[in-house]
Amino acid sequence: MPHHSHQAEPQRQTPHPFGRLGLHHLRPAAAELVLLGDLTGRYATGSYSRLGSDGRTVVARQDREGVASHGHRITAAIACHVARAGGSVDELIRLLLHPDHEGGRHARHIAVRSGQARALDYIRRVWASATAVVAGTRVLDSRHHAYEVLAALRDRIETTPWRGERGRTALRVLRAHLNFAETAGGPLHHASERQTAEEAGISRTTLRVVYETVLKPGGWLRRLRAGHGREGSTWYLDGGSTAGRRAPVSLSRSWTTQYPPDLALEEWTSSETAMTADIDSAVIARLMGHDAFAHRGLGSSALVIIGALHVRPVQTVSDLVGTASVSRATAYRTLRRLADHGLVQHDGETWTLAPRAVDGFGDSPLDAATEPGTRPAQGWDGIAQCDGTAGVALRRKVLHAVERAAYREVLDRRAEHRSKATVILRDGRHVLVPAPRPDEIPPTWHSPGGRVLDPVTGRPAADWRLATDGRLILITPADQRSYDELATAHAEALREWNSAA
Repeated sequence: MPHHSHQAEPQRQTPHPFGRLGLHHLRPAAAELVLLGDLTGRYATGSYSRLGSDGRTVVARQDREGVASHGHRITAAIACHVARAGGSVDELIRLLLHPDHEGGRHARHIAVRSGQARALDYIRRVWASATAVVAGTRVLDSRHHAYEVLAALRDRIETTPWRGERGRTALRVLRAHLNFAETAGGPLHHASERQTAEEAGISRTTLRVVYETVLKPGGWLRRLRAGHGREGSTWYLDGGSTAGRRAPVSLSRSWTTQYPPDLALEEWTSSETAMTADIDSAVIARLMGHDAFAHRGLGSSALVIIGALHVRPVQTVSDLVGTASVSRATAYRTLRRLADHGLVQHDGETWTLAPRAVDGFGDSPLDAATEPGTRPAQGWDGIAQCDGTAGVALRRKVLHAVERAAYREVLDRRAEHRSKATVILRDGRHVLVPAPRPDEIPPTWHSPGGRVLDPVTGRPAADWRLATDGRLILITPADQRSYDELATAHAEALREWNSAA
């Protein structure tokens, strides 16, 4: 499993007997993929369907396009396995073009259809992409190792300044994905937009904005595969931008920051004792789903301030500007709102959390009598009632449930109208019976010499030819074979099908 948060050592070429990489040098799963192909259908998910232009509806791919996408995924997976084993591009070519290796069917099909030169160019392009990915990856050897990686990522999240309202919202989303990753046991995890929005306590619109403007450009999250059907998207948690990895990052829970001098000494904070970002993301993950922290409620600024005060109970406003990554005005405004509910207390210039503040219960301050409107909170639900945000999470879940039900109903209707594929068994392998295609043209469009008449102009079209089965063939400058060669290849495929049928 790759992990891009740490720089991996360069791949070293491992010497193999007789200078060739054999199947016994690959992992069992890789050798099985080369020999037998994708038996479990792991690489077929998402190959035969895609999202429509509106981003919501699922559109079925054409059979040829789906098979090509499926074969490319298998080829890319084999290339990554060979690269991790220290192989070369020549060894990858030998494995893929071997006639008995089912995993190389896609590459061999390209060789038959477009020629050996184009197939070799395709394999070299796949190899270049695979080596670029493997060169900066790191294999997680065990679940314990995966949790170590997630712990290091949590420390990086907690010591990264999340400035602005959008940055604090991104922190909530990233913490939600970290929860999913911890449940999955590694950085690779599955989550839908609705699931993440409910976990972070925000709307889907805000979630998408944060994805595109903060988390993806910053290198924190990578979407490996968009979800469709009944499956969520496949995500990979990364460690932030490359620039962020070069600088040493202090561990939030392991290393203590250097605190300013005691206020009793009446000394100002110097640059050597300036506070860095330091929050408790576990507290934020615990609280961010409550209605009290929704938009127009306490908000994300209250989350980060509570998280910062939970790490170090006694802080001044100047300290919170650094530890919570908020502006001075936001710190004063948020502390005032928290103090109105009795969740924080101040003694002079220092602020601390109330004893049961994490549970949403506040204490009555000493000067509450002189400040009208100040009353201790009786749980997060009570705060949400006061701020008018009660029921936001429930309404969001109900809306998402309705959307899921409507989406699944559409999928079921599509499945009812989709014709089942007809397959016959020949020589131990399944042969797909070709279905009627919509590109068959009427006889009135036929022209002598295999030309096709344009129904609008009535003249032969320059780029189109007629195949032997009455179907259109588009001739483009990218084609390396003539029409006669294409027709011959089609005739051979047709004869193979007739013999199989």
